Amino acid sequence: MIVTGQIPPGSRVTENDIAAKLTVSTPVREAFNRLERDGLVTGRPRQGYVVTEFDINMFREAFEIRELLDGHATELVAAAATDHDKARLRAMLAECERLAAIPERTAREKFQELEVGIDLHRVIAEISGNVMLHGMQCGILDKCQHYVWTELLWLDEWKIARDEHAEIVDAICAGDASRAGTLARAHVRGSRDNVLRLLQAKSDYRNFLANAS
Repeated sequence: MIVTGQIPPGSRVTENDIAAKLTVSTPVREAFNRLERDGLVTGRPRQGYVVTEFDINMFREAFEIRELLDGHATELVAAAATDHDKARLRAMLAECERLAAIPERTAREKFQELEVGIDLHRVIAEISGNVMLHGMQCGILDKCQHYVWTELLWLDEWKIARDEHAEIVDAICAGDASRAGTLARAHVRGSRDNVLRLLQAKSDYRNFLANAS
């Protein structure tokens, strides 16, 4: 709900409210602890939590780190992927294509494609065999998820993301570590630049309205 904007930045949320809305109880506190660790909420004593406002510095730092991790993980996988690993990655691409082909798909179905696309990067890190890299990659992807959703939804970058993922997997399956790493890093930079472009457009529009009034 935070990632898709159903709970916007600055909103106050409590464990009781979320437990009632989702009809769950036990996992809520643990979930909030993880959200706070991932930088999506900030705990306030006796007040619950507040959804984190957008931080341009955190955004830049997250994508800089992600570019390094993605590139290195992809190079490792391209050099050592088994037939099972390759089949696993291709199955994830096929699932994205299946979700994309659903006519008049809902926001939930779009979010499912987002999750599969992000999980592709998690799986690549997992297959790399570097346990620490995998853990770091999962943490940074949690921080980036909201920005990726913004890019895909508002800039309609779904097909571009699918095509770029397919190119990365093709390079991995071909054992071309150099090309795979280059494509992975370019993919992350492109996503970062798209979000910055969108944010600049929103800022320009707000300034235009302020000056016009």
